[in-house]
Amino acid sequence: MEHQVVSREAWLVARKAHLEAEKALTRQRDKLLEERRALPWVKVDKDYVFEGPDGPVTLSDLFAGRSQLFVQHFMLGPDWKEGCAGCSFQADHVDAARQHFEHADLSFAAVARAPYKAIAAFKRRMGWRFPWVSSFGSDFNFDYQVSFRPEELERKEAVYNYTTIDPGIDELPGLSVFYKDEQGTLYHTYSSYARGGEELIGAFNFLDMVPKGRNEPDSIMQWVRHHDRYDDAAPAECHSAAE
Repeated sequence: MEHQVVSREAWLVARKAHLEAEKALTRQRDKLLEERRALPWVKVDKDYVFEGPDGPVTLSDLFAGRSQLFVQHFMLGPDWKEGCAGCSFQADHVDAARQHFEHADLSFAAVARAPYKAIAAFKRRMGWRFPWVSSFGSDFNFDYQVSFRPEELERKEAVYNYTTIDPGIDELPGLSVFYKDEQGTLYHTYSSYARGGEELIGAFNFLDMVPKGRNEPDSIMQWVRHHDRYDDAAPAECHSAAE
C-alpha cells in the first residue's frame, strides 16, 4: 500500500488542516441531529400485535416501561433460512449499547416477519440478548415499508426510502423510532432506510479511521459475514429458502 511519507512537521500541518474539516463536520452533524429531533410526529393509529417468547405482545409492550422505542427492521422473511448478514452485523452492536441507552429512557426491539420459532433459533445461534419479535401476519413491516407484497415484486415497483424502486427482494433493512406519552399514546417519530443505519455500526467507525478504511474494493460490506462464519470461504448472503 503506497502512501506519501513526510516529516513529523509536515504531517502536523496536514493533520491540523484536516482537523478543521472534522470540526466543521461535527458542527454540521450537531445541527442535523437537532433538526431530526425537531421533526413532526405521526400518531400510531393501528394496534400492532407481535409474537414474542411468551406469546402475543403489542407495540406498546415493547417500550418496556420507557418512553422511547428503537426498532430494527430485521431482514428475516417467513421462508428465509437465516437472517441477513448485514442486519446481523448491525445487530452485533446492540447489546453492548443497550446496557447503557436503556438507562437513558430508550428501549430496543428487533422485528422480523419470520415466525417466532425461526427468530428464536437464529437469535440463539447468534448469542444475542435483545428483544426480538415476529410480525408475521401483521401489517407492521408493510406499513413501515421494509417488506414487499408479491404484487409489488411482480410489477417491480414499491416504496422504499421515500421513493419508488424495484426492491428485487421481499425484505429490505430499516429502523424506526417511536415515542409513548404519559397517556400511553404512541407516535412514530423517525424512520431511516438503506445506508441510514450505518452510524449504528461501531466496527465501521474503527475502520473509517485507518488507512484501508472499510476495505470494500468491489461492493459495500463484501467482507462481512455472520460472526460465526468468518472461517468459511463463502460469504453469508441475504437470501430466501426459495432461491
